[in-house]
Amino acid sequence: MTKARRIDPEIRIADSEAPGISFEFFPPKTEKMERVLWQSIRRLEPLNPRFVSVTYGAGGSTRGRTHATVTRLLRETALVPAAHLTCVGAPRQEIDQIAHDYWDAGIRHIVALRGDAPAGIDGYRPFPGGYAYASDLVAGLRQLADFEISVAAYPEIHPDADNVQSEIDNLKRKIDAGANRAITQYFFEVEIFLRFLDHVRAAGIDIPVVPGILPVTNFQQVIKFSAACGCTVPVWLAQRFEGLEDDPEIRKLVAASTAVQQCRRLQKEEVNEFHIYTLNRAELAYAISHMLGLRPWGSETRHGSIHYD
Repeated sequence: MTKARRIDPEIRIADSEAPGISFEFFPPKTEKMERVLWQSIRRLEPLNPRFVSVTYGAGGSTRGRTHATVTRLLRETALVPAAHLTCVGAPRQEIDQIAHDYWDAGIRHIVALRGDAPAGIDGYRPFPGGYAYASDLVAGLRQLADFEISVAAYPEIHPDADNVQSEIDNLKRKIDAGANRAITQYFFEVEIFLRFLDHVRAAGIDIPVVPGILPVTNFQQVIKFSAACGCTVPVWLAQRFEGLEDDPEIRKLVAASTAVQQCRRLQKEEVNEFHIYTLNRAELAYAISHMLGLRPWGSETRHGSIHYD
């Protein structure tokens, strides 16, 4: 007779196994959206993420709102805010002044991006007298102050890139200019990220490459977003959300379990840091973080892992 395997219910604290989590928000357009955003921020704050970033609209369209959100995060929360900053829509002197203003306000982390063309403009063109590309912006920020600088990476290559090698070459230019970290566009197939990471490491790039995780709540919207950014939407993902168009609560459960499964597979490959695109909603981001082992700051199981011996 086979002896039953003993399950030890003891929860042991294992900080080394806890993932590093960061969250991304976007600046609100209306008072109602602002209330939703700050409710989400307050809900996620106790998880003590490594940082939270605030996006910057196409063409610099949310510049003022981004600045207001980031500085309020610094004033009113214990979170570490990171401000997105792009090359578009302004000369170098103006962008430098924005960066100076962030530094003077106490913001020490910038997510430096090329940015997208403003609405109605066909294709990206460097702004006259501005920073042409993200690598130029990174180099400029390095001369201004000792910022922590994150940059973007694209496991399925940027729509403007010719091939994987040009994508890697561009990332390397940003790293050589002084970037500390790369955060990826979201993806759904783990193998796509792992192949990209192999290319990155083969190119001698050794900074952290943090996978961007997008919980899917509106599948049709994700299809639209993915078509624009070149992200593959696999058949298996469509099948998971099939028939749930009018069932938002079940969609949330499916979304959370799918994102956790994705993170668990990455953890098996020794990837243990994740950047969650919250879409300004806390529930899924909190649920995913909880299932990955994070607990509110001060809890005995802040970085808990359940071990079965």
